[in-house]
Amino acid sequence: MDLEPAGGQGRRTQHCRQGQRQHDRADAKKNSLKPHPRQQFVIPPEANAGFVAAMEDVLEVYHRPHDPDRPVVCLDETSKQLIAEARVPIPAQPGNPGKPGKPERYDYEYERNGTANLFMMFAPLEGWRRVKVTDRHTAVDYAQVLKELSDTHFPNASKIVLVQDNLNTHKPASLYEAFPAAEARRLVERFEWHHTPKHGSWLDMAESELSVLSTQCLDRRIADKKTLIEEVAAWEHDRNKHHTKADWQFTAADARIKLKRLYPSAIPSFFLS
Repeated sequence: MDLEPAGGQGRRTQHCRQGQRQHDRADAKKNSLKPHPRQQFVIPPEANAGFVAAMEDVLEVYHRPHDPDRPVVCLDETSKQLIAEARVPIPAQPGNPGKPGKPERYDYEYERNGTANLFMMFAPLEGWRRVKVTDRHTAVDYAQVLKELSDTHFPNASKIVLVQDNLNTHKPASLYEAFPAAEARRLVERFEWHHTPKHGSWLDMAESELSVLSTQCLDRRIADKKTLIEEVAAWEHDRNKHHTKADWQFTAADARIKLKRLYPSAIPSFFLS
C-alpha cells in the first residue's frame, strides 16, 4: 500500500482551496452587477395623487358589470416598419429519418419601405377587436377612427366607454380638427372619456392586445401596406371568430396594497378639523 508523502495531503488541500477561491472569484465576477446594460422601462411616479386618481378611475371602469348598451372599448396605437426582402428567401426544407430539416433562411439585408400606423380598438367584454391601418397617426386619423367606432361598429350603443392613454392626440380637441363643430360635438357626446395616467399605459387593455398582435402576426418582415392590411385582417378575423376576451382581475383594493408606494401619505386628521 502506497502511503501519502509527508505534507502531500496539506499541499493538495491548499491547492484545492486556492482553486475554490479562484472559482468563487470567477462566479462573483460573472454574477456581479454590470452597470453598462440599460433597459427602457415605464417607471410610475411615487406618492402621486394624479397618477392614482387616474389609475383608480380606469380600474373602476374595468369592474363594471357588462352592459351591451354602454360597451367598454380600449384604444391604443403602434407603428410597424415595412421591410421588403433584398433577396428571395430560401424555403424551409422538411426533414426525414436520419436527416433533420432546415428552417426558412433569409438574407440579413433588406429594403425599407416606410412605416404604417395601426390603431387597435378592443372591447374586452365583447370579445371584439378592430385594427385600422393608416399611413399616419395625426389628430385627423384618430378622429376618423373614433367616428368609425361610433357610427360603424357601435351605432346602437347609447354611450361608448372609451379607455385610452394620454397621447396628445387622444383628446376631444382632435374631433374639432377633423370635423365641423356640430359633428365634432355629436361625436364627443357619444363617448365617456377615460385616460390612463402618464407612465401607466399598462392599464390600457388595448396595449396588451397589440402585444398579442405583434407576437402572432407582426414578428416578421412585411413588405407593404397592402400585405399588412391583409395579414392583420386575417388575425383579427380569427380572434373575433373565437370571441377572445380579456378578464381583468386587478382592483383598486389590490392597488392600495401592492402599489402603496404610489399613493400619497394620508393627511393627519387634525389638518381636516
